[in-house]
Amino acid sequence: MGSELIYRGHEAQPLGDGACSPKPMKRWLSLPRAVRYLLREQRLFFLIAGMALATIVLALARRPLSGPPAIAGSAAAGAYLTIGMARHSTVAAERLWPGYQAAMMGSVGGKVPLGLKRKGMRVVVTGGAGFVGSHLVDRLIERGDSVIVVDNFFTGRKENVMHHFGNPNFELIRHDVVEPLLLEVDQIYHLACPASPVHYKFNPVKTIKTNVVGTLNMLGLAKRVGARFLLTSTSEVYGDPLQHPQAETYWGNVNPIGVRSCYDEGKRTAETLTMDYHRGAQVEVRIARIFNTYGPRMCIDDGRVVSNFVAQALRKEPLTVYGDGKQTRSFQYVSDLVEGLMKLMEGEHVGPFNLGNPGEFTMLELAQVVQETIDPNARIEFRPNTEDDPHKRKPDITRAKELLGWEPKIPLRKGLPLMVSDFRKRIFDDHGTTSTGSSSASSAA
Repeated sequence: MGSELIYRGHEAQPLGDGACSPKPMKRWLSLPRAVRYLLREQRLFFLIAGMALATIVLALARRPLSGPPAIAGSAAAGAYLTIGMARHSTVAAERLWPGYQAAMMGSVGGKVPLGLKRKGMRVVVTGGAGFVGSHLVDRLIERGDSVIVVDNFFTGRKENVMHHFGNPNFELIRHDVVEPLLLEVDQIYHLACPASPVHYKFNPVKTIKTNVVGTLNMLGLAKRVGARFLLTSTSEVYGDPLQHPQAETYWGNVNPIGVRSCYDEGKRTAETLTMDYHRGAQVEVRIARIFNTYGPRMCIDDGRVVSNFVAQALRKEPLTVYGDGKQTRSFQYVSDLVEGLMKLMEGEHVGPFNLGNPGEFTMLELAQVVQETIDPNARIEFRPNTEDDPHKRKPDITRAKELLGWEPKIPLRKGLPLMVSDFRKRIFDDHGTTSTGSSSASSAA
């Protein structure tokens, strides 16, 4: 019996009548294994498509701001644009550019392009119920910012900010900055500290704690939330100056153990802390050295010379001049100071910057201006001078003019009548209780 031949493997089988020849199998033996892997199941197509998409994304990232921006800035903004391209193609992603732009402006350090409306910020003002602080709050609210006032009301008054009650962009917190505070904000104006000799000498230990511990707490807050921090320092850091006028490069002549040193050295230490946080922790900081400031809402009996003279003249009392009256001071109206503080905060320069009016007056000349404004018959009374009272005080504001584009606009003879009108209402209660209060951080006496 003949044996059957069994066809196996790749041996060709006999074809029957009418049978078709099968399609020969593809042979990959001549190609490397990696190439064969790519060619199967359309893997090469997906690889090329992915590379093309990546090329488009990178090309768009290098385009100027007229189209979709570079993928930089906050992670949320970058994700916003990337998801848009993935889901809706490049054209749809370009439509999402306004949303991306808004996200970028909300990120820390984002700048508003020229010509676009500024987005309101969340701002905390310590000492915001005081003399200078309340005027700053008015301007910030008017600008469209959301403002949080932090004040312990040692020298500040609720009446100074009551007109903002009910405004959804205004919040008031009764709090002492010596204790830590947790808030989410974009900017911190740190004004909290009694500024007149009557108030800061009342509790000198508390004064220096406010300057040191309070400043530490606010700098720590700025570091945690990435906020820009502005310290309102004072011309008192120059002490009884040996340089006249005083430029920011002058280191001062301060008595470290005198009755005024709780304020003078406290502010000097606050400046040191501010610069150490800037250098060591990269906190964005600004430093303003404020010279004598006057205007509505000053405390009537806070011991500062302008408020003393005005109140005494209105009450028909003698104008009290300490010493021989030849000491000089420079007086700026409060609205000029607020403008300078805001320019400094929004600018790119750390400082310190002198903010004051270089117009210099002796105490006798100031008394004469008050007489001309209120009562020509007001009598002047001389008394012994106070301890460590500076003999001369005049700011050199060259840096502020050149770098901030700021200089005071309201002269004393124009601003004083505005203050007199406010004092007259409050002293004689012509129209009931109006805004009062002293500065929680302001100019020196």
